[in-house]
Amino acid sequence: MTAEPMDLVVCVDNSGCEAALERRKLYALLPDVEAETRVLLRVIDESGEDYLYPAGMFYKVELPVAVRQAVFRTA
Repeated sequence: MTAEPMDLVVCVDNSGCEAALERRKLYALLPDVEAETRVLLRVIDESGEDYLYPAGMFYKVELPVAVRQAVFRTA
């Protein structure tokens, strides 16, 4: 069972992952405490699957609740 996305991140560096990530694009972030202890984030990328990426490739984004709900509804 896959966890539900809890946050959004924006990709700021897609070096080496150009096919999987687009710079300046929002991605859904899945909770993964173990990954975060290794400075990784579990992100749903362009393939539609979740993968681990270095946390430095992203910034967390805070959006108004209505906008956040709209993004997840269309995902």
